[in-house]
Amino acid sequence: MKVLIAAAEVAPLTKVGGLADVVGSLPAELIGLGHDVRVIVPKYGFVDYSQYKMTPVASGLTVLSLQEYRQVSVEQTMVGDTEVYLVNTEVLAKAGSVYGENELEKFWIFCECVCGALPYLSWQPDILHCHDWHTALLPLLARVNKMPCRTVFTIHNIKYQGYFDESILSRSGLRQYWLAGMPRLPQLPWNLMAQGILWADVINAVSENFAREILTAEYGYGAQDILNFRKEQLFGIRNGLGYEEYDPVIDKLIAAPYDSSDIGGKWASKKELQKRAGWKLVPDIPLVGMVSRLDEQKGLDIIIQAIPQILGDLNVQFVFLGRGKEYYETMLGNLETRFPANIKTYITFDNALAHLIYAGSDMFLMPSQWEPCGLGQLIAMRYGSLPIVRKTGGLADTVANLSVDLKRGSGFVFKNFDSAELAAAVKKAAVAFGNTDAWERAVKRVMELDFSWREPVKKYESLYKRALEMDISDPL
Repeated sequence: MKVLIAAAEVAPLTKVGGLADVVGSLPAELIGLGHDVRVIVPKYGFVDYSQYKMTPVASGLTVLSLQEYRQVSVEQTMVGDTEVYLVNTEVLAKAGSVYGENELEKFWIFCECVCGALPYLSWQPDILHCHDWHTALLPLLARVNKMPCRTVFTIHNIKYQGYFDESILSRSGLRQYWLAGMPRLPQLPWNLMAQGILWADVINAVSENFAREILTAEYGYGAQDILNFRKEQLFGIRNGLGYEEYDPVIDKLIAAPYDSSDIGGKWASKKELQKRAGWKLVPDIPLVGMVSRLDEQKGLDIIIQAIPQILGDLNVQFVFLGRGKEYYETMLGNLETRFPANIKTYITFDNALAHLIYAGSDMFLMPSQWEPCGLGQLIAMRYGSLPIVRKTGGLADTVANLSVDLKRGSGFVFKNFDSAELAAAVKKAAVAFGNTDAWERAVKRVMELDFSWREPVKKYESLYKRALEMDISDPL
């Protein structure tokens, strides 16, 4: 099969979050199965492309989008073994960031430029695989333009849906299709994600449990009705972890290599982490790490409430790394000031330090309010840091609660989004850490779990085949 993956970001070319990691690693896995897979992303003006060789593949194109004719060109480069197309037009060239500015028009125009430019490429896909709301317009455009491919739409984060008002629809030329009548069609929210869900041939969410959760009002964020309308074509596929990047045996960013047969090198990273924090080098103090965007989704509210409870009873160290909302950055800084011997906060993005935290922490904190899949817990287990998670989304699919003797399970799981339950889970982990022999056996066992792309990529292959084999009645 020939597959074109469309997204707002791809690692390492343009990486902001976990979406880029998936778009950066899934193509290589599909190529390994014998498929011809390429990626198409915006060419942002703020990115330094000097280390990449760019080859023009389409130029001098004109695309009508939002009542303006746009000059469009496409270049091709290699990211690893994957061919990547970069779409260039003025609104993308002027972008100062991937997200956070003029998002709706930027990604609307990108989608229309993709459809306008694709016929002029020498290569044409069988499957157009679109990711999140930024590319959710593509399934409708593919139908409107009678493109000879099937579409797959992947939901990574249901909360962000690309909302708009009628003014942009009036400029789009799509009104007649947007409001196309279908039997039993629920009232649609005015956003791009709802249209991606409606028009894609097949839809998937990035874990099986998340695919079930988003059918409910609690987790659907207004999209639950259209998801239930299409639920026969909704599937859950867990994200895989790129084991080439995250491997403690060859990782040059940690203090010493180690594997599941000998975890001695893990202590070297813990010592380095304690040293950087200005703490005494003590191996028997439980060290809890967290690498995350700092916002309400990631459980910062209950973390801030739980830490004083925890430190009132136990000697536990916490290392936080990330950026996000100013309120959470400030609150973590205040906790560090209050508990300098137990809390260290790094308000930054630092990939090298992130790897050190995964390797040097004994436990990894992910008490998310919701979590579509989550990569942090997968990386942590790969490095032998046992996760402390709330039972939601992909965390429920990937982390099993440890038994009292630590012989079964892979982490410490609590159910309700509640600071007292989080504190109890951390305390349980700290007590279990004191049983050194059982803890080391559990760490070694968890490190051997397989969260690679080996199984998920086969499910994507089946999903593409399903899309190609569908008998589609087109209401357009």
